[in-house]
Amino acid sequence: MRYTFLILSFFFLNFQGVFSQEQPNIILIMADDLGYEALAAYGNDYNQTPHLDRMISGGMKFENTHSMPLCTPSRVQLMTGKYNFRNYLGFGILDPNETTFGHLLKAQGYTTCIVGKWQLYGNEMQRKLVGGQVGTLPHDAGFDHYRLWQVADRGSRYKDPLLDTKETGVELFDGKYGPDLFVDYLDTFFEKNTDKPFFAYFPMVLTHDPFEPTPGSTAFSSYDPETRLNDPELFPDMLKHMDHLVGRIMDKITDLGIAENTLILFIGDNGTDRDVTSSVKGVLLQGNKGYTNDLGTHVPMIAYWPGKIKAGSINQNLIDFTDFVPTLMEASGADSKNDSFFSDGISFYPQLIGNENPKNKREWIFCHYAPNWGKFEPRTFVHNTDLKLYKNGEIYQLKEDLYEKKPVNKSDLDKKSQKVIKGFEKVLKNMDS
Repeated sequence: MRYTFLILSFFFLNFQGVFSQEQPNIILIMADDLGYEALAAYGNDYNQTPHLDRMISGGMKFENTHSMPLCTPSRVQLMTGKYNFRNYLGFGILDPNETTFGHLLKAQGYTTCIVGKWQLYGNEMQRKLVGGQVGTLPHDAGFDHYRLWQVADRGSRYKDPLLDTKETGVELFDGKYGPDLFVDYLDTFFEKNTDKPFFAYFPMVLTHDPFEPTPGSTAFSSYDPETRLNDPELFPDMLKHMDHLVGRIMDKITDLGIAENTLILFIGDNGTDRDVTSSVKGVLLQGNKGYTNDLGTHVPMIAYWPGKIKAGSINQNLIDFTDFVPTLMEASGADSKNDSFFSDGISFYPQLIGNENPKNKREWIFCHYAPNWGKFEPRTFVHNTDLKLYKNGEIYQLKEDLYEKKPVNKSDLDKKSQKVIKGFEKVLKNMDS
């Protein structure tokens, strides 16, 4: 890999004096196919998530976080801090020449771990779509330890999972439940690294379809994954188990006595599955994974760090997935002014610790979405919380038109909104140059 030696050498030379146990541990949890509308904390009338609520009551809830509409575009953007037009190859593939937050935090002295869903090495069909390009394996992406579903082999992600573990290789866990095994592995990782900074990335397999029984349900013990049950009515149970696993992680960090030196971030990777409809304050909202409207990109986000983040705080600022790389680097103690890595994002670390400087906030989110997968059409746009401008000239008023059914004319907007759209036009032009 052409970048690794130069970049990592720079970091070790420039930051070796910074390494210490004072660096916070970082845990990044990302639920699969979970839009904001699926959680009670964002207005859902039925789905209860007491452990996420506990995170919110002791931390910060973000109201306006946006991802890419589909899993691989989101993961590539999150892990590299770059817009998709710079480095996205195709669905299920991470360019092996890219620097990830795993590489960057390792260079900061962190021990790194990933558990959950990989899906970045590419299968035969995915590679064919990108001219035979092979993706990236977890250890080549900067992770010291891992237990993952779908590295090179697929199998089940839920009951009877087929998982690839750093220490033992590929195994079939008959009668076990994949999501539980991921947290088991994390528990051991945490126990072994209480005296040095660690970064744990947990891209969950929950709540992605197939919608299947979870442990504790009467149907779990007799369920055979080969029957390929896919019942959206089971989504609330899967959501509940996802929340249970978040609670396990929070409790483990507390039991180990490291909660006050551990930043935990929780996000969704894109909108909820289209087969799932939620009741939000009496209004039915259909998940819109894969599509570029609000129900496809608007995801939950919670930050928890006892003693550092003000308990019960609400953050209304825009957050983009490119923002995570610079945020994690600033949290780790890296000099935010160094130019040894590139990111399109803006660090929201100052917001976490109460710095309300306007320079730390973004005014818009840019998205270039060309997934090279399925029937999803490429779309490029800029938006804030009120307005969205597509590259083809379509304008939408987001609060009145969540599903973007009624484009408006620029001339029909008030002067303030016209000024915002003019600014968006400049952003799109600059991204083309």
